[in-house]
Amino acid sequence: MIEHSHLRIIQALHANGTLTEAANALCLSQPALSHQISYLEKKLGITLWEREGRSLRLTQAGTLLLEVANQVLPVLSQAEKTLAAYSEGRQGILRIGVECYPCFEWLTGMIGQFMQQLPDIDIDIVQKFQFSGLEGLLNHHIDVLITPDLVKKAHIDYEILAEYQLVLLASADHPLADIKQLTPEHLSQETLLTFPVPLERLDILTHFLTPAHLAPEKIKKIESLEIMLQMTALKRGVCVLPEWLADIKNKDLRLKRIRIGKKGLFQKLYLALRKPDKTAPYIQQFIVVGQKTAKNSAP
Repeated sequence: MIEHSHLRIIQALHANGTLTEAANALCLSQPALSHQISYLEKKLGITLWEREGRSLRLTQAGTLLLEVANQVLPVLSQAEKTLAAYSEGRQGILRIGVECYPCFEWLTGMIGQFMQQLPDIDIDIVQKFQFSGLEGLLNHHIDVLITPDLVKKAHIDYEILAEYQLVLLASADHPLADIKQLTPEHLSQETLLTFPVPLERLDILTHFLTPAHLAPEKIKKIESLEIMLQMTALKRGVCVLPEWLADIKNKDLRLKRIRIGKKGLFQKLYLALRKPDKTAPYIQQFIVVGQKTAKNSAP
């Protein structure tokens, strides 16, 4: 029954004291303001103000409505500003799900630039999921998911953030260090150091060893990338990383980088998001910055 404009009218009347000055403040004619006052009083069935000469004095009911206006109008004003900022991509929260260690490393390399471009966007990064990252996306626990796996779902879209080659890393004096390209037979005699993920999500298995009906001699799961690289340097095993990540982490260890297969083993990094959210300006900007960062870091 009480509208936004009614609250503004009673606040203007109290602040300006006369009908003429209140009308000027509201950019209305005096007759138009008088009509709205009469309409509001008739609608509410109660008198809100009384005349004292040229001035207006609020009644008890008018004073109550003024108190409401003073509480509600600032909240509405802030909400309008925030909603306008949301529509322009200037303010909001982006909850980012990260489903693999290389995903987190990739995010680390671009998130600073994104936050500089959109300083009013708050960032929340989720690495641990009670279920899968995709379920977290579908259940609205996160807004976007960085993942190497494209799993088709009815309400989910995928954007390619980066394309890269996976490489094998071995110590400089490892027996594999001098080969030009890795074969499944080579790896079947080695200890493979991996992150603690399900085996069906390891591309080196699903796209390289399994088609050849082979497996590593041993698979050892390591939580820490730094420890994995140290173990590789000490010939405790070999590991597979994205080429760009290997270049970043291999500055001091002098590990040998080996191509996997004759043509190499390539992978894509995706951003999964709910279809209705695809047009959100700050999500679009996240995609742009991510793709640009990947392009600039490509060899």
